[in-house]
Amino acid sequence: MTLGEKIKSIRKINKFNQSDFSKKIGISQGTLSELETDKYLPSLETILSLKSIFEVDLEWLLSDTTNRQHNDVFMSRLADYELDLITYYRKLSEKDKQEIIQIIKIKINSD
Repeated sequence: MTLGEKIKSIRKINKFNQSDFSKKIGISQGTLSELETDKYLPSLETILSLKSIFEVDLEWLLSDTTNRQHNDVFMSRLADYELDLITYYRKLSEKDKQEIIQIIKIKINSD
C-alpha cells in the first residue's frame, strides 16, 4: 500500500467522508484528496494527527513495505488482506455480519 492508500484506509475504516476526516486531522479536503492519491506527502503535523487521533502505528504508516503488519486495526499484526477484510466487513449490515460470523464458525469446525 502507498502512503496515500494507507491514509485513505484509515479514513474508510473509521467511516469518515473526506470532508469530516480532513477537518478531524486539520487539513483541507483538497489536501486530503491529493494525499490519498499520492500527489503530495503529508506534513509532519498531519502524520502526528493521524497518530494521536487514530492511534496509527507510525512504522506501518511510513514504511514502504507492501505487506507490512499493523497493530490493533493498526496495532495487532494484520496483513493488508486482513485489513481489507475488516474494511469490507464493516460495510455490512448487522444481519450480514452475524451471517459471516456463523459461516466462519462453520468453516473452523469443519476442518
